Amino acid sequence: MTAPLAGPPERRRLERRTNPTLAELTLPELRRMLVTTILFVIILVLFLWMVRTVIIAAILGVIVAMFMRPVFLWIHRRIPNNVVATTITLALLIVPIFALSAYSYDEIADVAGYVNAHQAEIAAKIDQSLHRLPFLQSANTGEAVKHYVLVASNYGTNFLSGLRSAVASIAVAATIFMFTAYYVMGDSDEIMAYFRNRIPPRYGELATALESNARGVLYGAIYSTFLTQAIKSIIILAMNLAFQVPLAAVLAILSFIIGFFPIVGSWSVYLPVAAWLAIFRDSPAQGLAMVLIGFFVNTVYISTFLRPKIAAERSKVLNFYWMLVALVTGVYTFGLVGILLGPMLIGLLKAILDTITSQPAWQWSDIAGDGGGVDASDL
Repeated sequence: MTAPLAGPPERRRLERRTNPTLAELTLPELRRMLVTTILFVIILVLFLWMVRTVIIAAILGVIVAMFMRPVFLWIHRRIPNNVVATTITLALLIVPIFALSAYSYDEIADVAGYVNAHQAEIAAKIDQSLHRLPFLQSANTGEAVKHYVLVASNYGTNFLSGLRSAVASIAVAATIFMFTAYYVMGDSDEIMAYFRNRIPPRYGELATALESNARGVLYGAIYSTFLTQAIKSIIILAMNLAFQVPLAAVLAILSFIIGFFPIVGSWSVYLPVAAWLAIFRDSPAQGLAMVLIGFFVNTVYISTFLRPKIAAERSKVLNFYWMLVALVTGVYTFGLVGILLGPMLIGLLKAILDTITSQPAWQWSDIAGDGGGVDASDL
């Protein structure tokens, strides 16, 4: 066991040896550092530019891999083969998603075809419903209604054709997603060990805090987002079935998907459905019930209270207020990926502040790692 340092003079000499100043660098060493840094920045910028179109797919691949890793480990214990266990785990996720997507596409295509073939009938029904309103009984709304029905019909047709034309870019993103999830799921231990081994000992406490907070907030954000999206979609499905709305399952699936994007949410489903109930079903009471339940339960309670509450409790890092700030501002700043980036940024900021304001033992841990025998109590 190494004896501790005797006093301040020995400590200062050890600090000079392990913490050289800029003035002690030679010109060749400084030149090498500058060249290496410039090359690193250039290559990093080019790399980010190269993967800019698939970066979200890669991030989602990492997230899905970490979220599905417990399932992978359970399968791996029974089938001790990385390739087979990873393939089965991804199949459990991908096959249902592919089946639901194909079913939804087929149903939406039928609806778009129906709207395109019955534009005049739909416009007449909407115009008739508008004339029931107190201030529009004598208004001439026929041409305006026909115009907007035509726009909606063209939008639906263009959306499906645009989706078919985007198959190439979707295939590239799906490939990156699959292989990223495959790689991270099977080799996450080796990946984490690689990064840990390249962190200097003096930053060990900071690195541990960053990793712990990032893992906590990501788990909380992912868990709460998927859980609340599922709850909102189940509520939409239940209302659709109760009011006998066509395409009830497809609308619930659509509500689940679009709820991840900024600004849009389940209101993009329940408001048009409420309008359909009032116009084509001639049931304003059911439409009003759809709006009230959708707004106060899905939009107000679940999105602004339940989701950050569950995320904060699961993360064990941020409280309700900061998780709410992270989720709301993250989505509106970064878009879809902000669901994760917002909480992660605030979680990392908290880790840095906690480390800075705590006992700064991490600043000297590399000295102890060199065998100098220095611990926090000696300093």
